[in-house]
Amino acid sequence: MTSATRQPETPAPTVPPRLIATDLDGTLLRDDKSVSPRTVAALAAAEDAGIEVFFVTGRPARWMDVVSDHVHGHGLAICGNGAAVVDLHGGPGAHRFVKVRELARENALDAIRLLREAAPGTVYAIEQTYGFHQEPEYPKLHLEVPDALAPAEKLLAPDGATVGEPLLKILAYHPRIDPDDFLATARIAVGDRATITRSSPSALLEISGPGVSKASTLALCCAERGISHEEVVAFGDMPNDLEMLTWAGRSYAMGNAHPDVIAAASGRTVANNDDGVAVVIERLVEERRQQAGRL
Repeated sequence: MTSATRQPETPAPTVPPRLIATDLDGTLLRDDKSVSPRTVAALAAAEDAGIEVFFVTGRPARWMDVVSDHVHGHGLAICGNGAAVVDLHGGPGAHRFVKVRELARENALDAIRLLREAAPGTVYAIEQTYGFHQEPEYPKLHLEVPDALAPAEKLLAPDGATVGEPLLKILAYHPRIDPDDFLATARIAVGDRATITRSSPSALLEISGPGVSKASTLALCCAERGISHEEVVAFGDMPNDLEMLTWAGRSYAMGNAHPDVIAAASGRTVANNDDGVAVVIERLVEERRQQAGRL
């Protein structure tokens, strides 16, 4: 049986879902960064059935046009691993920040200093609501040209290029350390001064404010809507999805997921290139229709 035809593992039935929370890269998006027509249709069917859709990603808000363009503006996006909530309903170019959970400059500078000491050779980039800055040695890993090139400490100085705009997260890259070892080292070194995770296959860490994660911001958004965690279905593939997957009432690791994600999720679907999210959503929508028919 191929990965394209294998049925996903299904968690035990729970309460009917009211919200779908899905990661993007490696999860909703195919490897070529496209959203398949099947996935577009499944997301629209979910919203038509009264199930709200949240995109929950490590991407910055300014990278969300590629998603809202493909999914016709459906849903809200939790960006930067929980650092911001953006409304996509206006379509590309019309995104609106709903919530910002910024990283305090003092915490950012502490994290940078402690990680430099624990892992010499680490280089940094800085994500803001709109700006992107990096150190000269930071490799070309992203889609854009940085607004400024300077040491991170200078960028974060009172007269630095980042003044006047909230910090969302710090990116820390190491050219030689194993990615999981780098994550463990950073968490020990930085402690409770910041939240550290990773979503890249390389040794690229993402540093957010204390307590800021996909899960904590999703929980805040759900509380505002009167939605319990049991009513949430979540999808993910990398360590930055772990807290969200364990928080949600039902969760699915993609067929291509990191081993820790597979262990944490309550179910498993097929790979992102095989429309694993759509496979599950189609079944959820059908279950909802059947339940409505019995009422």
